[in-house]
Amino acid sequence: MAARKIIHVDMDAFYASVEQRDDPALRGRPVVVAWRGKRSVVCAASYEARRFGVRSAMPAMRAGRLCPHAVFVPPDFTRYKAVSRQVHGIFSRYTDAIEPLSLDEAYLDVSDNRAGLPSATATAEAIRAEIRAETGLTASAGVAPNKFVAKIASDFRKPDGLFVVRPRQVQAFLAPLPVGRLPGVGRVMERKLADMGLALVSDLRNWSVEDLERRFGRWGRRLHELSLGIDERPVVSERPTLQISCEDTFEHDLLLEELEPAIRELAGKAWEGYLRERARRPERVARTVVLKLKTAEFRILTRSLTPPLPPADAASVADIACALRDRVGLPSRTRYRLAGVGLGGFADRDELIAQPELFTVPA
Repeated sequence: MAARKIIHVDMDAFYASVEQRDDPALRGRPVVVAWRGKRSVVCAASYEARRFGVRSAMPAMRAGRLCPHAVFVPPDFTRYKAVSRQVHGIFSRYTDAIEPLSLDEAYLDVSDNRAGLPSATATAEAIRAEIRAETGLTASAGVAPNKFVAKIASDFRKPDGLFVVRPRQVQAFLAPLPVGRLPGVGRVMERKLADMGLALVSDLRNWSVEDLERRFGRWGRRLHELSLGIDERPVVSERPTLQISCEDTFEHDLLLEELEPAIRELAGKAWEGYLRERARRPERVARTVVLKLKTAEFRILTRSLTPPLPPADAASVADIACALRDRVGLPSRTRYRLAGVGLGGFADRDELIAQPELFTVPA
């Protein structure tokens, strides 16, 4: 079977770049996209801000300390989504096989590109040129025979770069990388592997798959496959929605009994997102309500309930989410810095109609 031709496209400092494009006074300056406040986190940072150590998901207060001269700009997601749609329109000129990962990045399978270009490299170059010409923004891209190698490659020449890994180069490309670059290897797993003397992908490759499987189960086999550059996952154009949620970090930590107004507001926002999803896919129905809480000590809790009938409106979602507080089980003096409400457990409407028949008791 011929190797796939996969491109991972990643917009450069996307939110911050949109702000700099639209406001010439911000160009060349350290821009931090975040609300100001003790509990706010950084949504994005321009490359000028990154030189000071500012990164996404960092507390905004810390970003301000690292870069005192940074310009803080509140995020405008409506504008970012509009630009993202424009970029995805460019992708669609070359292939239908597009798997969005977020507003600013996507996988494209261009094994059979509709523009008739001779290679994936030429296709990536054309896409990046059109993004620059039509949006005034830059994108970096990685080209490889599979998704995970393409994603790693797209980081190698950022910003505004292109890096190509051909099939015969995959193992040599991966060998010197730290194991933490492999998908699914977080800090905990990286420490476990380091304790075994496995710091680089080449170290991991030298272990037998049987030994890795004994230690880590099926994940050990997957690690060995990744170390060899094996990733058979296709580009999936339409992923089913697993959960729609909304969360908020409070300005001050709150007691459990004080959370009801915030929970009801979050339930309303989650319901609005659910209605948008239903307009897109009316056959999909959410059955489960999820309450997420984060304590002042950053412990994350989730509680969920699947009622006999799916929630019918925002009020019923809010009622269930508020009731889930009774199942938290922490001392009453515990304070919470964040709450979230989600809708999940999606099923097709036909399944829900048929389901009661399974439990019918004969007369």
